Amino acid sequence: MAKCHVKKGDEVVVIAGTERGKRGKIITVLSGHQRVIVEGVKMIKKHTRKNQQNPNGAIIEREGSVHISNVMRADQFDARAKKRGTADASA
Repeated sequence: MAKCHVKKGDEVVVIAGTERGKRGKIITVLSGHQRVIVEGVKMIKKHTRKNQQNPNGAIIEREGSVHISNVMRADQFDARAKKRGTADASA
């Protein structure tokens, strides 16, 4: 397995895909699948069955995974945007 450029706890920016421009902290790195789970990004709805906690069942919203090549550490992203002089350095 190749070494990942990000790790758990890093703040990252999504640089490609439908969630482009969103920032968040890495919750989990799935190194075997080359994916990361970033808080607040790629939210999916998970339907759960009836159980003791949810007697009627529930729809839980949680984060989905993003491919590791579609994220960049936030400090590198900000440095790159500052070097280019673009106004969206904070986006």
